[in-house]
Amino acid sequence: QVQLVESGGGLVQPGGSLRLSCAASLSLFSMYAMRWYRQAPGNERELVATLNSAGTTTYADNVKGRFNISRDNTKSTVYLQMNSLKVEDTAVYYCNAFLVRTHEYWGHGTQVTVSS
Repeated sequence: QVQLVESGGGLVQPGGSLRLSCAASLSLFSMYAMRWYRQAPGNERELVATLNSAGTTTYADNVKGRFNISRDNTKSTVYLQMNSLKVEDTAVYYCNAFLVRTHEYWGHGTQVTVSS
């Protein structure tokens, strides 16, 4: 059974940092594009960052220069380093693994709250 387990969320003050992790029980993990999404209350789910199997990264405009996605294929884990956090970054953050349409998986999410 495929599982994606996020961790590292929590409460942080504006300007602070958090590092999210997503451990995946996936065979052929290195072939998957790994993504982080987030969803704030009342908002649609938003794609935050993508790291594909070739190592190419893309970011939403509102996190560029502040967030960094990385992966460790030996640990089947993807990370999201979040710096200079803002109140508007408050959301539930979800890990996503995508290979093809029939092989897409989601984690259950981890709450990130940015507040003073």
